[in-house]
Amino acid sequence: MADNYLEKKMEAFRERKAAEQKARQAAWRKRMDAYRKKIQEQGKADSPDGGEA
Repeated sequence: MADNYLEKKMEAFRERKAAEQKARQAAWRKRMDAYRKKIQEQGKADSPDGGEA
């Protein structure tokens, strides 16, 4: 019984950690996409032709 209890606890822990990692990666990806978009817009605004290439 103790082994089954520990196995369930360990599996729940692994699932929780995997979900946290997935959420962390999604948040990082969202921030990175926003940063890339910001940089791209700044590049267009800073270009001599006014961003029309």
